[in-house]
Amino acid sequence: MAGFIERSLTGIFRSRWGVALVLAGIVLAVVGIGRLFSDGRTTPTLGGDSPAAVISVNPSEDDSVVSSEPPPTPKTSPGRAQPEAVAYAFASAWVDHSDITAKKWRDRLLPNATKNLAEQLRGVDPARVPADRVIGRPDLVAVNESMVNAVVTMDSGKLSLRLVAPEGHWLVDGIDWEAA
Repeated sequence: MAGFIERSLTGIFRSRWGVALVLAGIVLAVVGIGRLFSDGRTTPTLGGDSPAAVISVNPSEDDSVVSSEPPPTPKTSPGRAQPEAVAYAFASAWVDHSDITAKKWRDRLLPNATKNLAEQLRGVDPARVPADRVIGRPDLVAVNESMVNAVVTMDSGKLSLRLVAPEGHWLVDGIDWEAA
């Protein structure tokens, strides 16, 4: 009996028709088992039978990246300098580094710098400042009412300043340099 089964299977798998019949039998068995264990409900297919789209967001809500509200207006205490003036004064003192001691250069920056920035500038060699003169007025971008980013164009690049005004008194709190 074992020899008969072996010869039958060998004969079936040697012909294309035999392999096709075996594969068709496997497919039918998988479909049959699937139907046997299904709960009888049908699901929509990827054709015209699909239900209408469901809107899950309220269209009146603004979820865009670009805000439709006006940018925040920086607040300045009465009698204090505006952020643009503070950024320009700091940038002008920053580039004025020729024939000057490090202490005198830093002392010129202090009126427009936070205590945190003043500490970071301690020991900085003014000869390493990569610019010699201010070319343009600061371009300001208000982050909120008490924080502004300013970019000042110099002769050899751009000086980026972060200004803060915890009580309406604008001071430079961070600097960054981008060479041209």
